[in-house]
Amino acid sequence: MKDQYRVVVIGGGVVGASVLYHLAKFGWTDVALVERNVLTAGSSWHAAGGIHALNADPNMAALQAYTIDLLSEVEAESGIDIGLHMTGGITVACDPNRWEWLQGAHRTFQTIGIDDCHLMTPDEIKEKCPIMDTKGVIGGLWADREGYVDTTGTVHAYARAAKKRGADIIEHNKVEELHWKGDHWQVVTEKGTIKAEHVVNAGGLWAKQCGRMVGLDLPVSPLSHHYFLTETIPALEQIDFEVPMTVDLEGFTYMRQDKKGILVGIYELNHQHWMMDGAPWNYGIELLQEDTDRIENELMMAFDRYPALNDVGISDWVNGAFTFSPDGNPLVGPVESVPNYWLACGVMAGFLQGGGVGKTLAEWMIHGDTETDAWSMDIARYGPHQSNREYIKQTTGQFYSRRFVMTYPNEQLPAGRPLRMAPAHDAMTEAGARWGCSWGLETPLYFAPKDFVETPSLNRSDAAPFVEAECKAVREAAGLLDITGFSRFEVYGPGAEAWLDKIFATKLPKAGRSRLAVMLSPEGKLKGDLTLFNWGDGTWWIMGSYYLRQWHKRWFADHEGPNMILRDISDDVCGFSVAGPNAKAILQAIQPDLTLPFMGCGTFDLGLLRCKVGRLSVTGEHGYEIHCRANEHIALRRMLLEAGADHGLKEVGFNALLSLRIEKSYGIWSAEFTQDRTAAMTGMDRWVDWQKPDFIGRDAAMKDRDAGPSQVLVTLGLESPDADCAGYEPVWSEGERIGFTTSGAYGYTVGQSIAMAMVDPKYAEPGTDLTVHVVGKERQAKVLAPSPYDPDGAAMRG
Repeated sequence: MKDQYRVVVIGGGVVGASVLYHLAKFGWTDVALVERNVLTAGSSWHAAGGIHALNADPNMAALQAYTIDLLSEVEAESGIDIGLHMTGGITVACDPNRWEWLQGAHRTFQTIGIDDCHLMTPDEIKEKCPIMDTKGVIGGLWADREGYVDTTGTVHAYARAAKKRGADIIEHNKVEELHWKGDHWQVVTEKGTIKAEHVVNAGGLWAKQCGRMVGLDLPVSPLSHHYFLTETIPALEQIDFEVPMTVDLEGFTYMRQDKKGILVGIYELNHQHWMMDGAPWNYGIELLQEDTDRIENELMMAFDRYPALNDVGISDWVNGAFTFSPDGNPLVGPVESVPNYWLACGVMAGFLQGGGVGKTLAEWMIHGDTETDAWSMDIARYGPHQSNREYIKQTTGQFYSRRFVMTYPNEQLPAGRPLRMAPAHDAMTEAGARWGCSWGLETPLYFAPKDFVETPSLNRSDAAPFVEAECKAVREAAGLLDITGFSRFEVYGPGAEAWLDKIFATKLPKAGRSRLAVMLSPEGKLKGDLTLFNWGDGTWWIMGSYYLRQWHKRWFADHEGPNMILRDISDDVCGFSVAGPNAKAILQAIQPDLTLPFMGCGTFDLGLLRCKVGRLSVTGEHGYEIHCRANEHIALRRMLLEAGADHGLKEVGFNALLSLRIEKSYGIWSAEFTQDRTAAMTGMDRWVDWQKPDFIGRDAAMKDRDAGPSQVLVTLGLESPDADCAGYEPVWSEGERIGFTTSGAYGYTVGQSIAMAMVDPKYAEPGTDLTVHVVGKERQAKVLAPSPYDPDGAAMRG
């Protein structure tokens, strides 16, 4: 063991080994993996080893597809047999809604380039998997690239391939302490102290303890998971092929062949946490006692689905612990509060996602950015308020128990809620608010009668009439929206303006004005579509999405300038927006002297409150954003409702805002705008000040602009009477896939389903006829000119 490395990776499971391999592969060879026991000890050795490219999250599906492609490469490079069996796989559906979801998922997978999948009939399923009883099965989804690996062999293959590239593997050496010394880490181990520039927490079951060594309480928890292996099944001896991997969604089980028997794994509804504060340090190549009583119902369904189980014995039970995050996705990336400390943990499907996690983290460390959008697994999607033990227990348990339970786009899940609430939350609830959740904050979706219960659906919600009424109010009178769910950063100091001019590609607004502000990475990719306010007194506000607070805060800290102070004031400031033809009259009923030009901003006394007001709105109507202190939120709401009573003011939610903004072709983050797209691709280049001599990403953005984007953002009108796009539906031209949707909604003002989409520029001309699959059904679509509602912007500027 050397006493100094560029990177020390803590943890010798499949994820740690993959990180080490990718660091060495991409050029950082002075790296070491430190494992307290032996490689695979913890979760990796007893994992079922299943691999499949399909995932409901398109970004995670792409990550898994990369891992599958990598496995044979690592096997060849290492010379170690990883036991790769590519059997193909089938996901079966017995519920009509699930079958509808599978049909839509099939099209989503086509969008991201997974073309080796197709829908199956029950007879086709039976032919591929003769030991399955297909009674009650409506259909299935086949995927070529599914199978399984030998887990121990795979970890050792990653490790040997890394060693061949110069990396070190150090086993039987527990990391005991971590100390940041200002320019390096002091990694205290049983065998001595190592100096390292970077540390990676790939601790698996011990990730919690490795986080606490540096003051972090990570949102992860182990849960126990069962699978069993059978003795030889005679029917499998009679066929000359391996049966495919199968997932029985309604039965909560997965199955694969094991020699001439099968392995059956269970995601039971009655989940069980294990060692929430992290596994004991002396735990290693061990298992938990099986608990068949707890999984009895799921076992019975498995025996019904695979009748051969009734005639053979069970040779082995495996009940082992795996680490889960609240949403089931990995925790990857840098931590804003701890320099040069990186996460690669919470990977509950390590053999399926480990390759992609290793690649992503290595790119991040070496190049400062990732090739693809890493948001789905970025640690910044969680904040300190989501490391509460009860929050973790509820949310990880909910994810585990719903692993094979269908979640609808309009379904709100209860775990970890309510956590954060705006001061006027109870009053809005009394007024009929139905709530969604953004980064732990309750946000109003729509308002409805108290006895209304929304039906979960893949199609247009039965809450549509309430959303339509809210849209109508905004277009014809005025709507009141709680805007607590936005982030607000305050910037001031002698160097504030220079820093803002550097970090934003946009021309800065003059005093008393606001502006849409584009932020780019050094590679010219999008890093934010924010709003910048210049209050005219040396103070600036950056306003953005509430759930991106930690992500933007990390970016700001990484690019901090001299002589400036940045404060996250999001929890101190709340507010409401008022939008619609009567918005001005409502505010002037409170403060007759309140006049602002379009995109103007200033400080005004509204009744007893002193508020910051900006004249802007993403609804496409004349509108204002009114910001107050958190303890004034209730009073502001009352005052605005009283002033608007004679002007048709109606409380509205974010579902209405989605419809209103898409009628204006306004994009939003995580849909139209993502960190793997450029300004030119998304039309955000019109906000870039190309005359500025220096801003982050300028050279790369100019190069991309001059070369011309490979895809551009367009607005589509669809003939879809009962459903709307959710994003990642394929867009076709005469059978050729030429793009994909980014988001969609019904435009109640224009009377049409609308979607936004990234398409090949050849098909971007308004009037171009295309088709789009919506919930699996092909619908006619036409490219629309931008802003189907009020294209000249007269309502907004008037």
